[in-house]
Amino acid sequence: MSRVKLTREDTKRGSLILVTPAHALTEEGRPKASAPVGTSGVFLERKAAAMLQRLLLRLGSGGRIVPVSGLRSHEEQIRIWEETLEKEGALFTKTYVAKPGHSEHESGLAIDLAKAAETIDFICPEFPRDGICGTFRKLAPRYGFVERYPAGKEDVTGIGAEPWHFRYVGAWHGMAMEREGLILEDYIAFLKESAPPERPYLCPDPESGACAEIFYVDLYRTQEYAFRSGGRGTVSCSGTNEGGIVICRRTSGETEVQKDV
Repeated sequence: MSRVKLTREDTKRGSLILVTPAHALTEEGRPKASAPVGTSGVFLERKAAAMLQRLLLRLGSGGRIVPVSGLRSHEEQIRIWEETLEKEGALFTKTYVAKPGHSEHESGLAIDLAKAAETIDFICPEFPRDGICGTFRKLAPRYGFVERYPAGKEDVTGIGAEPWHFRYVGAWHGMAMEREGLILEDYIAFLKESAPPERPYLCPDPESGACAEIFYVDLYRTQEYAFRSGGRGTVSCSGTNEGGIVICRRTSGETEVQKDV
């Protein structure tokens, strides 16, 4: 049995952090380590890269799905913003390119994907909803990836619909978001309202038969939160970048506490 202490600094890092027009990426939210996705030369936060590679291997994609853009430095995001602004104008740029410091790509948790083709648009790559790309969409949540900017949610995300842009949130959260039909902003709001520590949200995994308890801790008004972990299961903790921490406890398996997933 071990005691885990979470502080306000922990709210700024992890796989569930909001990086939006209203929530800037902090230094704590930048990846501690990154890794390439296969031999593509595109990098992601290390765990996100590993999970995406596992998903592509399960698909047997064989190069039919191409990583286009992953982790970007702040300087690279500035360059993309300025070049797109000059080439395409303000409306297009604000619709499809996040402002520097507010881009998920700078967190290493976002990947733009394309269906393999002779020519691929870097800003708006083609990633259809059928074929191998459609199969990717169906399997993605259990590997922790969700379509981040779906059509109809532009007023919430502040970004135009991007069917090619996927965000790593972690496997249990991906399955929970798919199950409830929620995007990241709505998922965090849902947990904040409906899943306090004393009444966690239960997320089953139909494939493995396991289950996880997920709950939200509000650290906006308090300095820290501590809990004891023990027994069997895996506990992961992620900040939200809006004052909270989401804790996910798998109810089977060996005990392991993961912060900053």
